[in-house]
Amino acid sequence: MTSVPLTSGLAAAPRRLHLATAELPANPRPDAELTVLDATEWFGETSGGIRTYLLEKGRYVAARRQLRQVVLVPGNEDAIDDASGVRFVRMRGPSIPRHRPYRFLLASRSIARVIRHEQPDLIEIGSPFLVPWLVHQAVRHTPVPLAYFHHTDVARVVSNVTPASLRPHVTPLVWRYLRQIARRCAVAIVATESGKRELEANGFGRVERVPLGVDVDTFTPARRPTGWALRAHLGLPDAPLAVFAGRFAREKELDVVLDAWSRVEAQTGARLMLVGAGPDAARLRAHPYARRVLFQPFVSDRTQLAALLAAADLYVAPGPAETFGLAAVEAMACGTPVLSVNRGGVAEHVAKSGAGLCYEPGDATSLVHAAACLLGSDLTVLGARAHGYAVAEHSWAHVFDRLFALYASLRR
Repeated sequence: MTSVPLTSGLAAAPRRLHLATAELPANPRPDAELTVLDATEWFGETSGGIRTYLLEKGRYVAARRQLRQVVLVPGNEDAIDDASGVRFVRMRGPSIPRHRPYRFLLASRSIARVIRHEQPDLIEIGSPFLVPWLVHQAVRHTPVPLAYFHHTDVARVVSNVTPASLRPHVTPLVWRYLRQIARRCAVAIVATESGKRELEANGFGRVERVPLGVDVDTFTPARRPTGWALRAHLGLPDAPLAVFAGRFAREKELDVVLDAWSRVEAQTGARLMLVGAGPDAARLRAHPYARRVLFQPFVSDRTQLAALLAAADLYVAPGPAETFGLAAVEAMACGTPVLSVNRGGVAEHVAKSGAGLCYEPGDATSLVHAAACLLGSDLTVLGARAHGYAVAEHSWAHVFDRLFALYASLRR
């Protein structure tokens, strides 16, 4: 089988055209036995886990002639790109306020036209707002099964931006909304056991757990020497280093980490690095502790990111709304222990692996205690546990074998 670079897809020069009227290119794999179309708004050049999931799925598909994938995402213009062996279709859409680099997927007629042209055997919906309804409308007269991948803990994200007095009223409405999506789909997919239990408890019908994976050839402790060289090149201090890599957004609750880290540094000497970009960047940089934080821009080079994670002493996963926490598992694959909030997908990885500790959501003092305990532990032993767990449980090939078996069962 041939491999395809992870940067495939939107990295190549696309073919620009007007999707509503232009002649669409022919199917490059007419003999494929199964075609899946992925549709999501959560895909951008500096976005994280969902983008990685779709690109890795593309590598898996590109190496298997019997499979075909079409990825439908918003962009700043209409375009189609087949260079990677996977068809990426971008539809022009406006930016989502305060959620850069994400855009709205609004072109209902173009969506319907692309779906009719591509004739997928299954459509996977990867975001919960406009996409489910536009796709459902497009296939209402066609027996194409839909699968909803619950990538985002929507109820918790909404709760975080809702006044406390309104949360008892708003949260049930969010779950009612999500049930409406699920009822239009043959299956809801979620990446963790705790997520599966939560969806079932909130009235979802068929729910299947399919974990996300890690490129264990890229994310490995073998990157550590390169990582130390990278630390020196970046001029990082010779001190214990805790890293977060991801999107700077309110639902990540990075402010709790900043509230705590002056005390963590005082007790352990550990410095904090935040790697990424997002709508909350300015607010985080205005935090009183921010002058001690080592900010780094989004790292698009996966090998460089792996080196940085391997050279860290600790990975910080503060987002309680994470349904899986891909960056945290990538850090674990690099042999880096994890400090996680005690809620969401990463907490499950920490409990299963024994390779970290958790703190209580929103509690800076709890975070200080957990971080100090971790940094005072044998990080080599914890790192070996983390690496072993990631390799045994989360290789991408195993993940996609399982996922495409589920797809095939839905088509029958």
